[in-house]
Amino acid sequence: MNLDQRGPLIQRLRRRYVKEQFEPGWLGLFINPFYFARKGLFHHMSELAVHITGKTLDVGCGQKPYAHLCKSSAYVGLELDTPENRNRTKADVFYAGKSFPFKKAEFDSVICNQVFEHVFTPDSFLKELHRVLKPKGTLLLTVPFVWDEHEQPVDFARYSSFGIAAVLKRSGFEVIESRKSVDDVRAIIQLLNGYVYKKTLSASPFLNIMASIILMAPFNIFGSLLGMLLPRNSDLYLDNIILARKKQRA
Repeated sequence: MNLDQRGPLIQRLRRRYVKEQFEPGWLGLFINPFYFARKGLFHHMSELAVHITGKTLDVGCGQKPYAHLCKSSAYVGLELDTPENRNRTKADVFYAGKSFPFKKAEFDSVICNQVFEHVFTPDSFLKELHRVLKPKGTLLLTVPFVWDEHEQPVDFARYSSFGIAAVLKRSGFEVIESRKSVDDVRAIIQLLNGYVYKKTLSASPFLNIMASIILMAPFNIFGSLLGMLLPRNSDLYLDNIILARKKQRA
């Protein structure tokens, strides 16, 4: 294989790797340390993203992993203005971390995926989500319940299903549907793999993939089997997935 052929092949492999991180299939069993968490999120997002229509704002968009699932007429990614985010995300707009740089009632729908736990002032943040949404606009929010500290030092909270419903109601939202992702023994296996991942993480992508294949893939396979055999437990789960609507003023 010559150099001209190697470039496109490497690009295809990278795209497949990224896809397996957010939409894990059989290959994700072997190369995704967060297989159960990401598979669960993708399952619920696939079902609920059909409610995300019109002009959509993705707050903390990262790589916009679920944009293709939505029925949006326009899709705008928003991120904090940091050098890392400007280099590594697909954001269209950057902001300083307080007021969103958008007009009141500008969006028909908002997605906020695995961001809310990193917000130190949740009421102010939800006020901004509420402000930029049109009346009866839709919010699709995901937030961890059981997870280790991550993206330190900006990891501030965990929310139970009752807690997230309460803060949303307090901020002028009506919960339409609330789901719990990975509410069985796979939650425990995922935490175990998260521990192994952090203890083996290196600067080498190749070594990280090998560690996933050798050390974490067996737990993914074992956990998949246990998940089919053992009962669910709705009190212990990884993530909340909330579909909410902006209330109209009385």
